[in-house]
Amino acid sequence: MPAFAASGAEAPILPDTSASAGDPEPDPDPDGDIVVVATRVRGQVETAVPPIVTLGEEDIAAYGAGSLQSLLAALAPQTGTGRGRGGGAPSVLLNGLRIASFREIRSIPPEAIRRVEVLPEEVALKYGFRPDQRVVNFILKDSFRSFGTETEAELPGAGGFTNLSEEMTLTRIEKGSRLNLTGTLERRSPLTEAERGIIQPATAGVATISTDPKQGDFRTLLADARSAVLNGTWAKSLGTGASIALNGLVQRNDNHSLNGLNSVIFTGPDGSLTQRTTLLPAPLASRTVADTVSGGATLNLPLGAWQLAWTADGSRVSTTTTIDSRADLAGLQTLVDQGALSPTAALPAAAILPLPAGIARSRSDSATTLATFTGSPLRLPGGQAALTVKAGFAWSALRSEDSRQLAAPARLRRGDAQAGLSLDLPITSRREGFGAALGDISLNLNAEAHNVSDFGSLSAWGAGITWGVTPKLTFAANYIASEKAPGLADLGAPATVTTGVALYDFTRGESVLAAVITGGNPALKKERQRDIKLSANWDLPIGKETGLLVEYFRNRSLDTTNAFPLLTPDVEAAFPGRVTRDNAGRIVSVDQRAVTFAETTGSRLRASLNFGGAFGKPDPAARRGAFAGMRGGGRPNGAAGSGAGGSGGGRGRGPSADGRGHWNLSLAFTQELDETARLVPGGRVLDLLDGDALSGAGIARRSATLEGGGFYRGFGLRLSGTYAAGTRVDGSGLPGASTLRFGDLATFNVRGFVDLGRMAKLTQRAPFFKGTRLAFGVNNLLDGVQKVTDQTGATPLRYQRGYLNPEGRVFSIELRKQF
Repeated sequence: MPAFAASGAEAPILPDTSASAGDPEPDPDPDGDIVVVATRVRGQVETAVPPIVTLGEEDIAAYGAGSLQSLLAALAPQTGTGRGRGGGAPSVLLNGLRIASFREIRSIPPEAIRRVEVLPEEVALKYGFRPDQRVVNFILKDSFRSFGTETEAELPGAGGFTNLSEEMTLTRIEKGSRLNLTGTLERRSPLTEAERGIIQPATAGVATISTDPKQGDFRTLLADARSAVLNGTWAKSLGTGASIALNGLVQRNDNHSLNGLNSVIFTGPDGSLTQRTTLLPAPLASRTVADTVSGGATLNLPLGAWQLAWTADGSRVSTTTTIDSRADLAGLQTLVDQGALSPTAALPAAAILPLPAGIARSRSDSATTLATFTGSPLRLPGGQAALTVKAGFAWSALRSEDSRQLAAPARLRRGDAQAGLSLDLPITSRREGFGAALGDISLNLNAEAHNVSDFGSLSAWGAGITWGVTPKLTFAANYIASEKAPGLADLGAPATVTTGVALYDFTRGESVLAAVITGGNPALKKERQRDIKLSANWDLPIGKETGLLVEYFRNRSLDTTNAFPLLTPDVEAAFPGRVTRDNAGRIVSVDQRAVTFAETTGSRLRASLNFGGAFGKPDPAARRGAFAGMRGGGRPNGAAGSGAGGSGGGRGRGPSADGRGHWNLSLAFTQELDETARLVPGGRVLDLLDGDALSGAGIARRSATLEGGGFYRGFGLRLSGTYAAGTRVDGSGLPGASTLRFGDLATFNVRGFVDLGRMAKLTQRAPFFKGTRLAFGVNNLLDGVQKVTDQTGATPLRYQRGYLNPEGRVFSIELRKQF
């Protein structure tokens, strides 16, 4: 937790080019542990708000991650936020400075990282980010060189598909300059409904032919997916703390899915009904090819006592989707009416007329640039005030067209000019001896304004106060008011029709296969948010690496943009015209384009507990390093003060420099206090915790996550898990409708790995194993899936196990080699 916590106001960091800056001094501890005096580490974020988690080299090694991208994914329980209307991805810093995009660093090996800091949302303002994102700061080692490959295969326990990936990465880090090149190939084979035993809906009174091809063999739960990525970053130190970085990425994604077969229901001469399916002219399919080209640039430049960070980033995504149209089978019924064809006979190909496939194309362009200036404009009795000023411009454009639509191609453009500031004022400070009896109190004021070309002016402002009662206990309170515009894709993405999609009709209490329309909605409105957060961060007096974070969140939002919600009677009444039914009342199609909710509110309480520590006996060979095949320098393993995993105080434990193992465990519990939504002005208020729902299974009142593991002498084990309490979605009350109950769900993932390079006897006999790691994992260890039942105790067809979790239990094996 508050590892290396600083007193007073937040102070921006200026890069330090000295090789020894921030070296901590180890002190002996009576119990034999290594204790690190809390001197500043170069690249560390100095803040009055303590970090949520601080990881040193041994802590990072304990995760067994292959890249910063996979490490960040493993840290998701600590980096997620309960602020706003949902947890977004965290903001990322490198050595305490902004970067243009996470692409710059996502493929860097974790062995190149000296320290990781996870900081609360309040710190985001310091770097020009939104205040509803947590911040992750990666601190690089001074010197590191490696070339490596990583091969991974995933196989489900129930069979049906494979997922293979190969990645090669070159990394060079030296004196503030770096080069990182990565190429990735990935292929996942398709998984069909038949391979998961999906029961197809049947129409009462309609006969079928057993010899006809089955729809489930030609509908995919997981598409055939291929991906190729090439990503590169070059960064150069310009001396005196200045640096420049350039990044480029090219990527292609190719997905192919099956949407079923052409079918027809014949009416025989005697009035009987017979459903037929055919492979002619071909199974219905859709293919989406997306090409992405991205580039970014970063300039960090000291300007006297101030720091300038300038970033620019741009992307173009070109997408083409080809969707097969259903064939014209009307001629077959004509033959039946004429007596020329029996409803049960082989279907003549000449009477099955193919129709042209639909083609939807879109091109999305974006370009952003932002300059932030950070520094101290004045000194107060409580310390230096800290000011961040930012200004920038974002441009985006979307062009889309669909051959199946009569409307003209959509062409949307948006410009967003922004300016903002964040001011931190130290009120009292123990370090400065001003109001020391009150502890460390600081105040934050922030505001920003946007001029959006298609939405006019938008504004945001906020305020917060941080009270460091003691070096180990900190309270914080923050308020945010903001306005947001819908994204261009929400407004203008091309309309796409997908047939044969499984839906559950809460009005009639039945599962159906219907056509679904997706795309943009130009009628979406500007969103307004009001957000409150209260928190307490306590470095507990039990153990040396135990911390507790308790947070309360309250949000109220007006005119929110949302994906089309669960198809309940309230939703159908609120958005007339979105659902099309046949004469019998069965759903034929649903327009699922984004919608605007009039109002949503929510509040929750979350508690996070982090533990960690060293174990085992010292390893005489510890200083050989974790991956002997890599050249990592700067300091011996363990010389960088870590504050150790999960927490810390003014004095934190360093990583186990003597080669002992290290373990950590993070637990988080969330209690939803209230969640409501009003779909349209004047409409009924939906209680999303008591029978109403807008998505999936509704909102669980209680949820929890855990993540933990350890690493010792080359052997590592990680365990992660999630739990969500059961929910209920009420039916319409009409005949045939039913309340659905969603059961509790707990899932666990386990991953074990071994660093073969640490086994001296093995590497002597087979030098190839130097720098080699072998890992085995199981996702969804207990093969858990949520149980869904109606009032009779039966599971509706829409909520079959294969629909809810087609992958099931998945085994993985990974071989990682560093040269």
